[in-house]
Amino acid sequence: MAEEKVVTEEVKAEALATETPKDNKAPRGDRRPHGDRKGRPERKGDRKERHEPKDDMEERVVFINRVSKTVKGGRRMKFTALVVVGDHKGQYGFALAKAAEVPDAIKKASEAARKKLYSIHLVKGNTISHEIVGKYGACNVYLKPAPEGTGIIAGGPVRAILELAGVQNVCSKVYGSRAPINIIRATNQGLNNLKSYKTMKELRSKE
Repeated sequence: MAEEKVVTEEVKAEALATETPKDNKAPRGDRRPHGDRKGRPERKGDRKERHEPKDDMEERVVFINRVSKTVKGGRRMKFTALVVVGDHKGQYGFALAKAAEVPDAIKKASEAARKKLYSIHLVKGNTISHEIVGKYGACNVYLKPAPEGTGIIAGGPVRAILELAGVQNVCSKVYGSRAPINIIRATNQGLNNLKSYKTMKELRSKE
């Protein structure tokens, strides 16, 4: 009898080992191989991929400043970034953006600068056609064409916008306000008011 009990127990153990489970649930690690956390199938637009701008624009960070806003709960710190973009072929843009982190502020400013581009016409020697004074607020920027080989004689903000615009020979001087954004806006105002050599010759002959 004892031997029969031992045999029957061995047979039962083998049967339990080979028996398939009643619930056909997959192991915990193999559940939901695709889709989101709730088991729903993943759709094409669910995953957001970061697309970097694919163009020939070069960007340069001119100025970064930390600013604060006083609210009821205290001070909220943010960062502002001034970015200039250009293709070295006569197109350029600039923008000022604010965000909680420096990389986010730079990215926002770069995207905004690419949306609004300006263009200038360069003359022989990659310089401007005539002298001009750009004005914005209390800032005046004097720009003067220079012969080939002179280079860009300018300060930080003016140099950034001229280099990225493609100007290679020019002399400049800043008067008044030294805020970087005011300098860039004054430079932009001067570049936008440039006229062709032929137009300037006609205007001077009339005088």
